[in-house]
Amino acid sequence: MKKYHKLVRDKIPEIIKADGEVPVYRILNDEEFRKELLIKVVEEAKELSATGSKGEEMIKEVGDVEEVIESIIKSFNLNKKKIKELKLKRKEGRGGFDKKIFLEAAK
Repeated sequence: MKKYHKLVRDKIPEIIKADGEVPVYRILNDEEFRKELLIKVVEEAKELSATGSKGEEMIKEVGDVEEVIESIIKSFNLNKKKIKELKLKRKEGRGGFDKKIFLEAAK
C-alpha cells in the first residue's frame, strides 16, 4: 500500500481507481484544509525549484503553485484587490526583483 498523507487534487481518487488501486481518503474540515493548503504551497514551491528551469516542467509547476495560491485566497477569504494593493505598495517601497540583486552581507 502506497502512503501519501497529503492534500491532493479533486480527481486523484478517480485516477487511482482507474489504475486498479483503491484510494483511501477523507474529506477535510475547513480548518484542516487551510492547514494542508499552507503545507501544499511549500511542497509545490519545492517542486518548482527542483525543475531547474526546464521549460514545460517549470510551466506545469508554476501552474500548480498558482492553483494552490488561488485555493488559499478562496479558503481564507482573502481580498484579491487588497492583495494586489499591498503587493504594489511593497514593490514601490522595497522594489521588485528586476535588478536580480543577490545580497551577500551587510557590514
